[in-house]
Amino acid sequence: MIDSAPAVRLRVVTREIESVDEMLVFADPHDPTVWSRRGDVLVARGTAAAFVAPESDTGPDAVAAWWRRTISSAEIDDPVQLPGSGLVAFGALPFDPHRLGTADPSTPRLHFAVPQVIVGRRGSRSWVTAITADGRTPSADLPETTGFGPHWSATTGPGALTPDGYQRIVRAGVEAIRGGEIEKVVLARDLAGTVPADADLRRLVRALASAYPDTWAFAVDGLIGASPETLVTVSKGTVTARVLAGTIARGADADADTAASLALATSTKDLDEHGYAVRSVLDALRPSTSSLVAGEQPFMLKLPNVWHLATDVEGELAGDASALDLVAALHPTAAVAGTPTPAALDAIRRLEPFNRGRYAGPVGWIDANGDGEWAIALRCAQFRPRDRPADDAPIPFTAYAGAGIVGASDPESEMLETRVKFRPIIDALA
Repeated sequence: MIDSAPAVRLRVVTREIESVDEMLVFADPHDPTVWSRRGDVLVARGTAAAFVAPESDTGPDAVAAWWRRTISSAEIDDPVQLPGSGLVAFGALPFDPHRLGTADPSTPRLHFAVPQVIVGRRGSRSWVTAITADGRTPSADLPETTGFGPHWSATTGPGALTPDGYQRIVRAGVEAIRGGEIEKVVLARDLAGTVPADADLRRLVRALASAYPDTWAFAVDGLIGASPETLVTVSKGTVTARVLAGTIARGADADADTAASLALATSTKDLDEHGYAVRSVLDALRPSTSSLVAGEQPFMLKLPNVWHLATDVEGELAGDASALDLVAALHPTAAVAGTPTPAALDAIRRLEPFNRGRYAGPVGWIDANGDGEWAIALRCAQFRPRDRPADDAPIPFTAYAGAGIVGASDPESEMLETRVKFRPIIDALA
């Protein structure tokens, strides 16, 4: 690890390799770093350099400044020139950095690190990147592979908020809305559990990526999940985001599924919630983009377990902003916090009896060009593989799910929505 003040001088070598079918064998079984969607995969190991934030400065702005200094001094040899090749860092940032000062010391903090080796695949092309920080010339050889460990299952139980407790804080949120304090607030609840001490966490990543191929399947510093929501992507000057707000469970048969989709598409409550979220993204992106457009009406996004109201946003980057700069501008969106955002954050701090840590925070990667892919950390669980004791004690984890609360919200319905959102991670853990 290095201090956040001086940037380390990195040497980076990327070389194209023959096609690789099973990428996860290159990841650490107990602490995997993986980014995957629709067959495009990045797998990383080791740490060449990392940002270490002071207690008072733990947001993406500070990370973006450190990253600019780091890439300005890096020596990069990358003939592949594909998204994710060359110098890349992975990050998992907290939902509410201002709450860290009072957090339990075990609450995961900001993570932003450059690995020592990355194996990547995009489309039909594959590559390996090696990174050193000690002056040596990197050798872009494939790392050793590790076969998958035995299957395992998790033990899961209640967290700090029971279903009844969640309905209680939803009622308090509705009262705050009707009292004029806020227009919308996103409230989460938690589940706690353990996995065996020797659990191969790559199995969880593979289960999520296989069951939900259209999501961002990720594993970064013990945060593992499959998020359907793009916070922002930047690629060669094009900026895109996908806003999800408004959810309903899939129907048990074709007729029920059609009815569920129609109910969501015509729900005034969900359309209002979605509108708040879209406006917050547009307002945050406008200062850094040109030609910014969004769909006039949300479309229905079908996932294996839910329907979402979704809106895609696209624009052209203006100036020299990086993906991290846009993360700083966007987070937290109304889709995961509420409206107005400062008042919604105050309500979350008051009503939720836990620190979310990285749940609903930004997770993703950025390269030396400032391009990158960042999702909102949803449908996920936070593990603590690095803190596990030397004996066979199980590894603890916490999973979260939330719902957007507006004036018309029904507490029981919102609790049932969180149950549906827990399903991807709980099914994969089982």
